[in-house]
Amino acid sequence: MAWRRWRAEALGGTLGPYALQAAIAACHARAATADQTDWPLIAALYDALAQVRPSPVVELNRAVAVGRAFVPVAGLAVADALRHEPTLAGYHLLPTLRGDFLATLGRHEEARSEFVRAADLTRNDRERGVLLARADSC
Repeated sequence: MAWRRWRAEALGGTLGPYALQAAIAACHARAATADQTDWPLIAALYDALAQVRPSPVVELNRAVAVGRAFVPVAGLAVADALRHEPTLAGYHLLPTLRGDFLATLGRHEEARSEFVRAADLTRNDRERGVLLARADSC
């Protein structure tokens, strides 16, 4: 699959948002597990995507990649910058991600609060149950 990415780059110019999204998807598809994912490359691709198609959701996904590629506190910093973003105010994945990073960092009470907040925001009963179980495990 890498040849497709290189073929797209050979066409000249900078990669557009669709080519960058395809490259991110290809990185995920090549990895058998999350731990085998090339997180530094995905973080770099999200950096590029944020330049050509900035959005709060791109930044949220970039936070995941940065936290996995480098250290959780770096990903948390990216996520924290989104806390007052109006378009994410009701989006359960922001507090879910913050909860993940906080739990990894041993900040369990803060993580618990984020998981409860995420559970309150989701409309999916199964997700709510998973998030509340994660809150209880903190």
